[in-house]
Amino acid sequence: MENSFDFSQYTQYCSYATISFFVLTILSFILKWGFRFRLVGVTSFMGVVTASIFALSLGLFTPVKIEGALSYHLVYDNGANQAVITVPAPITEKEVDATLRQAADDLFSPGRLGLGGDQLIIRIRSVFHLENGISQPLYLGEVKRSLANRQDENMDVKIFTDNLKKLG
Repeated sequence: MENSFDFSQYTQYCSYATISFFVLTILSFILKWGFRFRLVGVTSFMGVVTASIFALSLGLFTPVKIEGALSYHLVYDNGANQAVITVPAPITEKEVDATLRQAADDLFSPGRLGLGGDQLIIRIRSVFHLENGISQPLYLGEVKRSLANRQDENMDVKIFTDNLKKLG
């Protein structure tokens, strides 16, 4: 479902209205108008409406579904610029690529901090069983995407084919 609402523009218009009512309220107190306390209520209500529309503008992102992406589990996320996901062992190179792109879209958040850079690095791993009872995590690839731009067209996807071949 595509959303055609432009909440940033609505927020801007409501901000102008709130500021106008605020100025009118101050003017009503200076001129001692009888309905000045009603204007305090109107100004407060407009402030709440403006904050609500701004909050809506932050939360209405349509999730993207990448064709061929596997279900993954997030095993590490520092909340800033690094994350690690895990996938089941039998996986192809195309599935690794699609899963990395899906995770890059899913894990994007405008609230992430750019500690150590301006890119979000997501690594994908699986478990490689060396022998009976001994397992080792094996990194299959990584994606680097922008922390600032939601529609990052320059994502750098690397697939570690040597490690992918070890999984069989």
